[in-house]
Amino acid sequence: MQLFNQLVVAALPVVPKSVVKIVAKRYIAGSSLSDAVRVTQNLMSNGIGSTIDVLGEFVTERPRALHETSMSRDVVDAIKRHSLDSYLSIKPTSLGLGIDFDFAYQNISGVVAAARERGVFVRMDMENTPYTDATLDVYRRLRRDGFDNIGVVIQAYLRRSEQDVRSLLDYAPSVRLCKGIYVEDASVAFKDADKIRRSYRSLLRLLVDGGATPHIATHDEALIADAEGLVRERNLDRMQYEFQMLLGVREDRRDTLVRDGHRMRIYVPFGEDWYGYSTRRLKENPQVAGYVAKAILTGR
Repeated sequence: MQLFNQLVVAALPVVPKSVVKIVAKRYIAGSSLSDAVRVTQNLMSNGIGSTIDVLGEFVTERPRALHETSMSRDVVDAIKRHSLDSYLSIKPTSLGLGIDFDFAYQNISGVVAAARERGVFVRMDMENTPYTDATLDVYRRLRRDGFDNIGVVIQAYLRRSEQDVRSLLDYAPSVRLCKGIYVEDASVAFKDADKIRRSYRSLLRLLVDGGATPHIATHDEALIADAEGLVRERNLDRMQYEFQMLLGVREDRRDTLVRDGHRMRIYVPFGEDWYGYSTRRLKENPQVAGYVAKAILTGR
């Protein structure tokens, strides 16, 4: 079955987009902000929070970056207006980080300021390594400018991540810890699954012991179980950490964690740029390739 799933993933470039879109419904709230609000409200009814993301990244034109900035502000307004247990996630390149640092900082800081006025938290996602330094620089500048409603992401597969975490601990940061998904060279990223897991475990302990608030973003059962053990070992209060998962992935395990008293937050993306996001999710989770095969065979 694993070989079959891998073959389906390898065939994704020739699978019709209409088929991928059927599968994408599992991972994406919909094309509009109202879809993300609806999904968040449904999650809230089950004691689960969300982080809302406008799909899109690697923007190269200023007008598009300004449009994405406006969309991010709309998300902040919706969170406040509907009293959602949610915050905003942004990809720095969608707000112009790949165009000009100061331009991007103006856009990002404007969104973060608007969010602070409304009591809303903002998380900057971490993209691939050409943007790691600049993203961390934006975070540090925001903190120096007095913003405390801002968090960042650390990717465990990067060799530099321990140094990055240590450099952030003075801020008592809110950090989403994930494995990492972008294709990176072996010179900058671990390729072996066990090494990535060891890095994740080590970074989680560094965050906890360093006074950070870790947001444990993984679907890896070994890492989830390890984190549960660490919570018990350190006798952590439930407000000192949080589990996070993607929409549509490991929902049974998600619900178990909630029943066991852990905070849970689901990544809820929406927007028109669904294809790239969906194919990345399928490549990251080949076990769901069966959904692609079912869609091809049944049309649903």
